[in-house]
Amino acid sequence: MTRGRMLVLSLFVAVAAFTLTAIVTIAVRQRTGRQPSQSVAAPASAPVPGRKIKARLYYVSMDGTKLTGVDREVAYADGAQAQAQAIVRAQLESVAEPLVSAIPHGTTLRALYLNEKGEAYVDVSREASSAHTGGTRDELLTIYSIVNALTSNLPAVTSVQLLVDGKEVDTLAGHIDLRKPLEKNLALVE
Repeated sequence: MTRGRMLVLSLFVAVAAFTLTAIVTIAVRQRTGRQPSQSVAAPASAPVPGRKIKARLYYVSMDGTKLTGVDREVAYADGAQAQAQAIVRAQLESVAEPLVSAIPHGTTLRALYLNEKGEAYVDVSREASSAHTGGTRDELLTIYSIVNALTSNLPAVTSVQLLVDGKEVDTLAGHIDLRKPLEKNLALVE
């Protein structure tokens, strides 16, 4: 590769990185009304080794039409935002039979933000949408397994908005409006 091509490639990468940072900053401002550096919650800390809490996580019921709550041990973390991250990670983990996860396999947590109004913004990987089975009921179960896990376990979280791959989305699979934070919905729990 010639020196000129290397310079052009380096310049392109720098511009792309700057553009991505600007887009993320604008998205955070629009969603939370504040600068990213003005985070309300303390920075997320790593889970405390060996310490656990009991949290209610949500899985598909035996008949496949509702969620069922299951108390599981989850890593303890200092602060509401860090504990929220630990709960979502636990909710996204694979589970052994007879439990069935409502969340598409391969979905990971990319980021989680908590603002002063108690709105949690949960950014999950694209598998949440691209690997989704579809259908209104399945989409409801996927969304509310995360929403209910956070709002049921953490009083600091009043509502949850799902983002996919760093972006606001209208829906996961074409049915449920995700353009605003959603509150707990225990009507879906048996």
